[in-house]
Amino acid sequence: MSIKTEQGIKLSGGYKVVWGLAALGNSLISGIYGAMLPIFYQDYLGISANWIGVASLIYAIWNAVNDPLFGFITDNTRSKRGRRIPYMRFTAPFLVFTFVLVWFAPEGAGEIAQFWWMLITMLLYDTCYTIIGLVYSALLPEVSESDGERNGLQISSSLFAMLGMILGFLIPDMVRPRTGAESSLLPFRLAMIGVALVAMFLIITTTFKVKERAAFTRVDPPMKLLDSIKYTFTSKAFLILAAENFMAILTSSLVTGSLFYLADYVMQLPTINLLIALFIPLLIMIPITSLLRRKLGVLRTQQLLLVVAGIGLISLAFIPKNLIWVSLVLAGIGLSGPQVLTNVLFAQVADEDELRSGARREGAFFGVNALLTKPAQSVALFLVAKVLEATDFVTRESNNGVIFLDQPTSAIFGIKLFIGLIPGIALLLGAVILQFFPLQGQVLAEVKAKVLDLHAEKEAKLQEMG
Repeated sequence: MSIKTEQGIKLSGGYKVVWGLAALGNSLISGIYGAMLPIFYQDYLGISANWIGVASLIYAIWNAVNDPLFGFITDNTRSKRGRRIPYMRFTAPFLVFTFVLVWFAPEGAGEIAQFWWMLITMLLYDTCYTIIGLVYSALLPEVSESDGERNGLQISSSLFAMLGMILGFLIPDMVRPRTGAESSLLPFRLAMIGVALVAMFLIITTTFKVKERAAFTRVDPPMKLLDSIKYTFTSKAFLILAAENFMAILTSSLVTGSLFYLADYVMQLPTINLLIALFIPLLIMIPITSLLRRKLGVLRTQQLLLVVAGIGLISLAFIPKNLIWVSLVLAGIGLSGPQVLTNVLFAQVADEDELRSGARREGAFFGVNALLTKPAQSVALFLVAKVLEATDFVTRESNNGVIFLDQPTSAIFGIKLFIGLIPGIALLLGAVILQFFPLQGQVLAEVKAKVLDLHAEKEAKLQEMG
C-alpha cells in the first residue's frame, strides 16, 4: 500500500517487507557466488591464478557491455506490464539455472576444460544477475521522491540482503568439502540447487507486489542512445558517486571472497565465528543509518561510515590475531553505509538528471555505474589469486585434496593484505572522493522541490491521456 503526501509517495510497512524479499533471493545467490567462487575454482579444483586472471578479464569486458545495454533497454521499454517488472520476473528462472551450472564444473576434466566451464557459466550467470539487479535498483528511485522513504526501502532491502549474505556463507560452509581427497562435492552441489529454487520464488514474489508508476512509462518519451550517453556522462554527481562506489564494491568483493581464507588459514576457526563479528554489527547498524541520516544527511553519513570501516580493515593487517575481532566489528559498522545509502545517493542523481533530461533514466545510471564499477569484482578475484600465488600459498589441490594449515608467514600476510589493507585504503579514498559530490545543502533541496512539481505535471498529463 502507498499514499501520496506533499513530500512524495509514502509506503506501508508491508510493502517494504515484500520489497526486501527480492534482495534476500538475490543476495542468497550472489553471497554464495562471491564467497565460494575463488576457493571453489582455485583451492578445490586447482585452476591457476593466470587462468583465473584471464577469466576475470573477459568477465570484466562482458560486464562493460551488458550493464549499460540492459539499462538503456529497460529505460526505453514501453510494455503494458511496465518497463522494469517483466524483465525481473521472467529472468529469475534463468538466473537460478545459470547459478547452479557454475558449481557443476567437471572434476578431473583438466584445467583447460574447467577454465572454459568457469568462464562460460560466469558470463551466463552474470547476464541474468545484471538484468535482475539493475531492474531492482532502478525501481527504488521511482517509487517515492522522499529520501526518508527510499532509505526505508533500502533498509528493508539491506536487512534481507544481509540475511541472504549470511546464509550465503553458512549454507556452503556446512556442505563444502573439508577433509581429504575423498571428500565429495555432491552435497554442496545439491544444496546449491535447493538455494537456487528458493531464491527464484522470493524474487518472483516481489514482482507481484511492487507496481511501477505508469507516468514514467507512458508520458516520458523514449530517449535516443547518444542522448542517453550524453546526459549520463555529463552528470558530475553521477561520475563522483560511481568513483566512490568502485572503491566500495572492490572492498565488498575482497572481503566476502576472502572470509573463508581468513577463517581457515589465519584464524583456524569456524567461519561462523567471523561472520558473527562482521555481520552482527552490520545488521545492527543498518536501521541506525536512518537516525544518522536525519542528523547528518545521506552524504555525510556515508563518508563517516566509510572512514570507520576503512580504519577497521587497515588495522586487520597489522594487529595480533586475537584482536582481529575488533577490526571485523569496525568493518561491519562502517560497511552499513555502502549497503544502505549508496542507492539513496543514486536516487538523488536520477532526480537531478530528470530535471535536465525530462525523463526518468535510473536504468542508464545503474547500468553505466556497473560498467565503471563491476570491473572491481574482477580486480578482486584476480588480486586474491595473484597474491596467494605470489606469497607461496599451498592449495588443497596441490596437497592431495587435504587442507594445508601450516601456511608460510608470507601467505598469512598475503591473506591479511587482500582482506584488510587493500580494501581499507580503498574505503578511505572513497570517503575523500565524496567530498566533491555536488548535491548537498540548498542545491539538493531545490532539486527535491522541482522534482515533485515535475512529477505532478506528469501525473496530470497521464490523466489527460486516459
